[in-house]
Amino acid sequence: MAKKIMILNGSPRKGNTAALIEAFTEGARAAGNTVTRFDLHTMTIHPCRGCMAGGKDPKSPCTQKDDMDQIYPVYRECDVVVFASPLYFWTISGQLKCALDRMYALEESDGRPRKEAALLMAAEGDAFEAATDFYDFLIQKLKWKDLGKVLASGARTLHSVRENPEQMSAARKLGKTIGDE
Repeated sequence: MAKKIMILNGSPRKGNTAALIEAFTEGARAAGNTVTRFDLHTMTIHPCRGCMAGGKDPKSPCTQKDDMDQIYPVYRECDVVVFASPLYFWTISGQLKCALDRMYALEESDGRPRKEAALLMAAEGDAFEAATDFYDFLIQKLKWKDLGKVLASGARTLHSVRENPEQMSAARKLGKTIGDE
């Protein structure tokens, strides 16, 4: 069954994370899914203020008005959320974390819709533990289904992942498996 997939790209560069996203998207579309990608570094997204005033208006869940208003409706309609990020300081990028913090307003208004999720990450090294622990904890607390992770280590140059057939294949395969249930 085809699914609606939303990708939150937390990378500010068109390099290794982008390569994983492209391979994943190719696989997901080949399986009949629709994919909407948000490149967070090109968007104006302000940090959460912790005002606890969100969730009152389902059409505009956050009191701040910025580019999150483009993400909210896609999030509501999607079945799958893909978090994509380079490994920055042993965790996800600030761009992705900022957007995730702002998703809290939707959680207040929508009563925690059940979604599925996947994680795509690239890093020069292989110290993904803090990032995967955060992802696993988030998925557990939201009661979402984890569809898998592609953790591409050894990304020493801007195109390392693109030149690694195994990593590209893993991302493509993860995309293809969505909707196979």
